[in-house]
Amino acid sequence: MVQIIDKKVNLEYPLGHHLHCMIAQVPNHLRGAEKGFAIEEPDRQWERVRSILDLVAAGEGNLKKLHFLMFPETHVPVGRFDEMLTAISGTFRPNTVTMFGVEHVSLKAYREMLERFREDNAEAIELVDRDIDSGDVLEMPVNWCCIAVKEATGKLRVFLEAKSHPFHGEEFLDKFHDLYRGRHFYLFRSRPSCFNFMVLICLDYLYRDLYSSNIKQIIDHANQLYFSTRQTLDTIFVVQCNPKPEHRAYRDVLAGFYGEYLEDTPGVRETVTVFGNTSEETRIEDVPGGHAFGTSSVVINSSHRLARVQLSEFATDDFDGAPICRLRFGTGTRLYYFNLPLHHEIDPRTTRVPLKVHTIMRPSRDGGWVKISGDELVAGFEIAQNM
Repeated sequence: MVQIIDKKVNLEYPLGHHLHCMIAQVPNHLRGAEKGFAIEEPDRQWERVRSILDLVAAGEGNLKKLHFLMFPETHVPVGRFDEMLTAISGTFRPNTVTMFGVEHVSLKAYREMLERFREDNAEAIELVDRDIDSGDVLEMPVNWCCIAVKEATGKLRVFLEAKSHPFHGEEFLDKFHDLYRGRHFYLFRSRPSCFNFMVLICLDYLYRDLYSSNIKQIIDHANQLYFSTRQTLDTIFVVQCNPKPEHRAYRDVLAGFYGEYLEDTPGVRETVTVFGNTSEETRIEDVPGGHAFGTSSVVINSSHRLARVQLSEFATDDFDGAPICRLRFGTGTRLYYFNLPLHHEIDPRTTRVPLKVHTIMRPSRDGGWVKISGDELVAGFEIAQNM
């Protein structure tokens, strides 16, 4: 199974105030390639990425408070990787974390990327080198993501993770289609803010084998963090390109994660789980996604008692009776800007809504983004009983 590696990062967040996150729910257009999947029109996809980076850099309105920015799995063209880091380093504000999936590359190229950022990925290099030493694997495709942390001092740190879950290519008899399985997740421990978070790639949230599961390892690690420091895992970010974001498997894992059915799990009791998916315009191998993609969501413990709301762009529910409160967005191409809830025990008032949607933006005709008005949001407005 994967190894969880603790990493200290210098992020200074305001004490007692919630943090802000943006999910870029944008489309992927992918085709099969020699190394996994390639982006069909990399220049066009980069233009959309660049429009979001420019929007964040400008920081109009409340966007200057952005702390976490999520792009989907396999979204940034690998040829634009350096431009992406340059934009983040040169234009983003300090204390900003940007998570983005990158176009597939060979294990050889992934290893070279790790070497470029050895200072932040030394432990990961050891794990990859162990695999490389075990057989002929250098040409295997790697599905990977980058976590770019612009620290309080302005220093940019670059962390890389490879997806540990196999993908549909393994359903072929040809060994060539197999995906390299990542060996590590990072647990980022922010100082001096004491905010702890992880980033996973899509099905890594669900993966298990005969001996263990990724999520059980995360729970055990977070519990040990709590027992030794009284800190917890604050947030898990899951970057996705997922045609089945509401598959029952996600509900089952979320129920086990938050349910505490068999033992106390103080390390994750207040964890916020953020799923950032691609939009319904996603197309893979010329097969349109229809309404299969989208539905990015934010999940918190059911103790928050989030009121049930149904609006045109989002709704709240409990994912078919799971012990959770879920903010569930729509399927269109959107930018969702919201706050991460504070620790529940800080404010015991159960009627207070801890999770608020600040802004939703849609593409404009000139390639930019426009804010969806309040009148559009309240179309179909409905509030049911408390959950």
